[in-house]
Amino acid sequence: GGRKDQRRTRVEIELDCRGLACPHPVLKAKEVIEEGDADRVKIWVDNAAAKENVSRFLSRMGYDVEISEKEGAYAVKAVRGREAAPCQMPLASAAEETRRRIAVLIGTDRMGSGDEMLGEKLLLNFVGTLKEMGPELWRVILLNGGVRLSVEGSQSLPGLKELENSGVSVLVCGTCLNHFGLLDRKRVGETTDMLDIVTALQVADKVISLT
Repeated sequence: GGRKDQRRTRVEIELDCRGLACPHPVLKAKEVIEEGDADRVKIWVDNAAAKENVSRFLSRMGYDVEISEKEGAYAVKAVRGREAAPCQMPLASAAEETRRRIAVLIGTDRMGSGDEMLGEKLLLNFVGTLKEMGPELWRVILLNGGVRLSVEGSQSLPGLKELENSGVSVLVCGTCLNHFGLLDRKRVGETTDMLDIVTALQVADKVISLT
C-alpha cells in the first residue's frame, strides 16, 4: 500500500479557568497537554498570578505563549512550537546529581515567637547565613508571609538575590503574592504555583521548613 497521509487537523482547545484557585488552572492545562493532541490552547484566567503560572508552564512545555486581556480576565494563548519537555520542573544538572539537594521552605516573615522585632532580625540573619550550606542548597521556597522577603524594601532582598546569583533557585508563591497585593513588587525569584512547590519538595533530598 501507499504511504499514509501524515497530515492532521491542528487541535485547538479552550479552557475557562476563571474562578479556580491555584494550582487548578495549571493542573487543567497539564491534563490537556498530557493527552497529546493540543496544538493550540487558549486558557482563560482571572488573576495575574494564574496568568503567570499558566504562561510559564505552557512555555516550559514547548508552547509559544501570547497573553491578552479582556474585561478583567486574561486569555493565555499557546501554540505548540518546540518539542514538549517532560512535565516537571528542571531538576538538576549532571554536576548537581552527585550532591544532595536541600530545599528550604520559608512560610513566615519572622522567626520564632516572643518578640516580633527580634523575630524579623533572626529571619534576616537566617537568610543571610543560608549560603553557608554551600552547593547543597538547591531551592528556597517562599509562601504565605515568607513572600514578603522577596519584595522591594525587604531587608532580606539582597541576601536572596545573592543566593539566586550563586545558582540557588528561589520560588515565590504567586497566589500568596496576589493575596497580599505584592505581585508587582516582587524583585527576586520565580513566581510559582503549588504544583511546582510540591514537585520541588518531592525531589529534594532534604527539606528544611520554617513556618
